[in-house]
Amino acid sequence: MFTGFEFTPHTIGYFDVEEAGWGGISGALGLAGFTNLDVVRNPALSKAPYIARGMIEQIIPFSSETMEVERTALSLPTKIPVRRLDIRFGKMSLADFFDLNVGGTDSHYQFLNWVVDNNGAWDYAADTRGYTFGALFDYEDRHWGLRFAEGLMPKVANGPNLDADVARARAENVELELRPKLLKTKDTALRFLIYVNHGDMGNYEQSVQLYLEGQTPTPDITASRVQGTIKYGFGFNFEQELSSDVWVFGRWGWNEGKHESFAYTEDNQGVEVGGLAKGTHWHRDLDRAGVVFVSSGISKAHQAYLANGGLGFILGDGGLTYGRETIEEAFYNTHIWRGLFFAFDLQHINNPGYNQVRGPLTVPGLRLHLEF
Repeated sequence: MFTGFEFTPHTIGYFDVEEAGWGGISGALGLAGFTNLDVVRNPALSKAPYIARGMIEQIIPFSSETMEVERTALSLPTKIPVRRLDIRFGKMSLADFFDLNVGGTDSHYQFLNWVVDNNGAWDYAADTRGYTFGALFDYEDRHWGLRFAEGLMPKVANGPNLDADVARARAENVELELRPKLLKTKDTALRFLIYVNHGDMGNYEQSVQLYLEGQTPTPDITASRVQGTIKYGFGFNFEQELSSDVWVFGRWGWNEGKHESFAYTEDNQGVEVGGLAKGTHWHRDLDRAGVVFVSSGISKAHQAYLANGGLGFILGDGGLTYGRETIEEAFYNTHIWRGLFFAFDLQHINNPGYNQVRGPLTVPGLRLHLEF
């Protein structure tokens, strides 16, 4: 349930309550690119409704010129300054504002896989459900934008509780967005992301070494955790309009891979490319269809940790015959009536969990979406 209130045209409050339950296929374990972004992968969490987002937005105009925009659940103004600073503070999901993409972002209308809808190598600060407390500063001009966010990190990997001591645990995220006209009148967006996480994280190489020295019965990432450890990474994101109803899009991501995957998924490098189309040509303007390919990998240190029997918060089954995890996904989302949509989704996955002795597997899916 999304709610919002405009105190003034430039000061808006947002409050979102949601409920998510069940555990997904195999309890959401065994895949870096899990098949359903909306699954909450901790069965111990309460399934009662909870506050997902609660934030204040302050828009500071830097020009008198305005432009019209479409209202969304997280952006109520319909007319905004062309040049502006947008400040948000409170409980939020960083993925609502960073690494957005015309084709791979929204699991309610588009793809379902969580390394399709988000950059898998971006270990963005969040609790188990995907939210953090933070501050966001977003400067926007007509052809470019620059945003920065500081957010709280979880106390433990994939943990439900955030660490409020920013002196020892926090996350910085910076994204530059360029909007050139590479194909004359067609829209283009290029996004460059840098993130740095500080937290109580372990080291894969040290965990394996402790195991080889006989100090732990198996490699244990928790045995090498040090408060204040730094993990960093980069991302690139593009979208290109080909016509008024067809786009191509893609991502590339990388993180240093020495320190444990902590908040999102076990992914150290990945590439994604796909296409999205509206149903305009077959007289179904609100229908959407898309296809995408994703290839993900992990670092040598991460491979050695899993191969020697180590467990992460998603992966680990006692051994590893390494191979890149590759995913193909296709969907068709059809408009039934008013706010009612129905979609069919199909995913094919090779080397699930980066293990050549697993899979391949094919996962069909159905989605019913109702909004009012």
